[in-house]
Amino acid sequence: MSEHIAPTRTPAFEARLKKRYAAEKRFRSLGLAAIVFSVAVLIYLLGTMTFNGIGGFQRAEVEVPIDFTQAGLSADPATMKTPQALQSLQGQGLPEVVQYFAQESLGEAGAAELGAQAWRDVAQAIIDDPSIVRGEQTFWLPASADLASGYAGEGSRELQALAAELDSAGKIDKNFDVGFFSRADATNPQQVGIWGALKGSMLTMVVTLLLAFPIGVLAALYLEEYAPKNRWTDLIELSINNLAAVPSIIFGLLGLAVFLTLFPNLRSAPVIGGMTLALMTMPVIVIAGRNAIKAVPPSIRDGALAVGASPVQVVFHHVLPLALPGILTGTIIGMARALGETAPLLMIGMRAFVATPPDGFTSPATVLPMQIFLWSDEIDRGFVERTSAAIIVLLLFLLLMNGLAIYLRNKFEKKW
Repeated sequence: MSEHIAPTRTPAFEARLKKRYAAEKRFRSLGLAAIVFSVAVLIYLLGTMTFNGIGGFQRAEVEVPIDFTQAGLSADPATMKTPQALQSLQGQGLPEVVQYFAQESLGEAGAAELGAQAWRDVAQAIIDDPSIVRGEQTFWLPASADLASGYAGEGSRELQALAAELDSAGKIDKNFDVGFFSRADATNPQQVGIWGALKGSMLTMVVTLLLAFPIGVLAALYLEEYAPKNRWTDLIELSINNLAAVPSIIFGLLGLAVFLTLFPNLRSAPVIGGMTLALMTMPVIVIAGRNAIKAVPPSIRDGALAVGASPVQVVFHHVLPLALPGILTGTIIGMARALGETAPLLMIGMRAFVATPPDGFTSPATVLPMQIFLWSDEIDRGFVERTSAAIIVLLLFLLLMNGLAIYLRNKFEKKW
């Protein structure tokens, strides 16, 4: 009597089963490899940016002790609280005082390489604490860009030798530059700061969010809940889907042709940048909003209508709260894209040298990606490190913005 073999366990079946398991194993391995590759690239990117960017948060400074009792400066506390305090100290000869004591401490060659704006740091210290003019104080003041390069082992041999001499005497060092977070753009890498561009990005994002979010959400609600199903609605939906894929520079051309024509005096202003980026962000929010609204179960609407709610109450009391997490996810994606854009902002003049932080939405400003682009175009090595530091600030700003949006999404999320 021959051995009975079940139809499902034949050799051919076993071979097919083995082949299928092997295919599934290869698929899992490929997926895992993709994840590992992505994580490795991310770690390399963040590691490189962090390694290069650490130097960008520092600057070369020289030690200058100043005996104010010999300087004859007057720092009346009432005057130091006024906007004219800096001019008062400058008029009393503070720049010459700083230069004199720098020459006493560093020698003639070292004093010549003191940063041209170093006296402003001393002035700010006096404004913060006028009582220091009654004694002796030691300051770490910014060196010139050439001496900073020499300290980094670059530039002329004379400056490298001078930096080595000051280093051996303990009179030059790289210190954490707190002012990097409070200054704006400058021509000297020792004097640049990120606050001007960061504030410009914040103001631009505020305008973008205030315009794109409500208009995008209302458009998505209308298209899903109220719009009749006809060819015009289909045409509008098709146009919105196409707008989401339009190259960003096209929106810059639109902003240049429309907004700057209407408001020619607001070139480089955050309000124009925000309006331009809102055009680019809005289709993303509309598409994400429509998908989120579609995902709300029809039974929610039917139940609300059954207990007497009006259509508007159904939308704003039930559909919108339940769709809000999905809408906020689309908003995060759109705002993150807008934060990193430079092409549309180039067209409206935000590629500008702005040496002071913007005072408001209508002041000339630039944004973080544009500032990174401008610094990366400089040949001075000091700007290379500052560029990496600015990229770190941009990433942190992006993470902070996304973290806030994710928190709001989770806070308003409702489960059933």
